[in-house]
Amino acid sequence: MYKYVGKFWKNRESQEFKDLQHHRLITWRQESSIHRIERPTRIDRARALGYRAKQGYIVVRARIRRTRLRKSRPSQGRHTKGQAVRKIQPGKSFRWIAEERTARKYPNLEVLNSYPVGEDGRYKWYEVILVDPSHPVIKKDPRINWICNPANKRRVFRGLTSAGKKSRGLHKKGMGSEKIRPSLRAHKREGK
Repeated sequence: MYKYVGKFWKNRESQEFKDLQHHRLITWRQESSIHRIERPTRIDRARALGYRAKQGYIVVRARIRRTRLRKSRPSQGRHTKGQAVRKIQPGKSFRWIAEERTARKYPNLEVLNSYPVGEDGRYKWYEVILVDPSHPVIKKDPRINWICNPANKRRVFRGLTSAGKKSRGLHKKGMGSEKIRPSLRAHKREGK
């Protein structure tokens, strides 16, 4: 079954996918920006990233406004000719920002991973998989009980999720990535 769901999501130019996504986005726009859902929209992707349909796992759909950052204009004193107000890129990906906002909404849970589920001209939607590290079912499961270790507390805010590691440049190795380890700050942010 998961194979067919994955094939359906890969073929996003088909008319069936476009019609279904059109109706989904109409509903999602009316929901809150962080909305808990019963089951994942992309069950194949969620399971590949560690989701299991058991107690202790929670899936949340997060909505992010897709735009660049804006700085306030200087109100007095000297300032540059080009005021550097627009076209400022955030230092992290939209997916990482969605994970952080979700983690702030659910402070007793840890972010396991996330994946995109849709976008339109104004918003991007991501589904974030959360795990309860204090749940007995999670503590007994040898595949996931590593997240109960205190070293993994607030892992999303330290860039330890997949989105955080990618944004920090840690998916690269070898030539060209000498200055991203041990961290970007250790090399005066010259690695990014």
